[in-house]
Amino acid sequence: MEDQSMESPVGGPPPIDPKVMRGIGIRISLCMGITLSFFESLTGSLIGGHFSPASWLISFLTSTVISIILGLIIPMGKISRAIQAKHGPGIKSRLLDSLVSDLIYTPIITTIMVTGVYLIAMKVSGGHAELNYLMMLLTSFIACFVVGYIIIFIVQPIFMNIFIKNNKNNKPENK
Repeated sequence: MEDQSMESPVGGPPPIDPKVMRGIGIRISLCMGITLSFFESLTGSLIGGHFSPASWLISFLTSTVISIILGLIIPMGKISRAIQAKHGPGIKSRLLDSLVSDLIYTPIITTIMVTGVYLIAMKVSGGHAELNYLMMLLTSFIACFVVGYIIIFIVQPIFMNIFIKNNKNNKPENK
């Protein structure tokens, strides 16, 4: 991950205006939320054993809304900068940043999604569905945690680079 602090090293890229960086952070958060929701809802639907395009789409849309809300509430940019400030740039910071992000998002989203599926299944069956809620939650959490970690680790720096490079305010002015 690139350093997003306002102080740029000598000879490094010019600093990014905090308002511009906030906009970049929001775009990264939106893209990460959509990407994570896509893969985690697909994982959850496949683990459940009853995959259908309609159920996956509902799961994806619900998860996306939850992810976007979390992304607007949780200051992941600040958290990432704090991790990088403590551990320096490099793979160690990226691994830790991915872990922290996954630990924040996955439990919340997975719990809401599994609980929703469980409640719907129980309602449709009149309370007679033979489902073990804890087992559903644990299985889904483990799978989604692994998938989420890998997706965050791979995709977050890609989105960051795309939005920072495409930002016109980050380019030195031609004089």
